[in-house]
Parts: sequence; structure tokens; C-alpha cells
Amino acid sequence: MKGNPQVIDRLNVLLAEELTAINQYIVHSEMCANWGYQRLHEAIEKRAIQEMKHAEQHIARILFLEGQPIVSNLNKMHIGADVEAQLRNDAEAEQGAVTMYNDAIRLAVECGDNGTREMLEAILKDEEAHLDWLEAQLDQIKQMGIQNYLGEQIG
Repeated sequence: MKGNPQVIDRLNVLLAEELTAINQYIVHSEMCANWGYQRLHEAIEKRAIQEMKHAEQHIARILFLEGQPIVSNLNKMHIGADVEAQLRNDAEAEQGAVTMYNDAIRLAVECGDNGTREMLEAILKDEEAHLDWLEAQLDQIKQMGIQNYLGEQIG
């Protein structure tokens, strides 16, 4: 099915965002593993895997719309030097993703592409859940202090 070129372009922009997030989250996950924060390592790795599934959905949709997936584009990554910086950087990335998905949904609606709209809405819900989790982690740090928070992440 021949898709709208604007929608295909936007899906490629979102694909680059997802591929960037995967890389950033894998680095953060492995840093946490290296520091012995097993719980954070597992949670961040799980989020990276969800982003991989999002990238896969974008690629499949672009191909369905007879477009060319561009997998070589990555945006600037923001690697945190410590756990709190990582969580802040990841929250900023997720907030940006939420904005981008809302804009892409509006474009899909304007172009009458309800299949893409439905896919984007499902991914948006995941991104909002990621942001909610990250905000909760930052709130816990604020409430209990970084040392107590990190103590909870071991094991």
C-alpha cells in the first residue's frame, strides 16, 4: 500500500529517535550493571528492549507503506555520568518522545492514515509509562536521598 510521504518521513524520524533511545538505554543499563545496581540494570534493559520493539514496528510500517526505513540515523545521545543524571537524561528523552508521538499522531489523522495512528497511539502509551517510571525514580531520589535509593538498587 502506497503511504503518504509525510507520514513515512515522520516514521523515519521516530525510528531514529527509537534507535537512539535503544543505544542510550543499553549504555545506561550496562553502566548500572557495572556499578552493581542489578535492579536498575534490569529495568533499564527492559525499557531498551521495548524501544527495540517500537523500532521494529516502525520498520514494518514503513515497509508496508512502501517506504524505505532509514536505520543509519541516530540523534545525539545523552549518557549520564551517574545514576541520577542517567534518569534525568532518560526522562528528557521520553518527554521528547511523548511530544513527537503526539505530533505524529496528529499528522497521521490529517493524512487519513488510521493504521499508522493506531500504531503510534499504542507506542505513545508505552512512552508515557516509561516517563512515569522515570519520574517516580527521580521522586524517590528526592524523597529518600541518592544513597538510600542506590542501596535499594543492589541485588
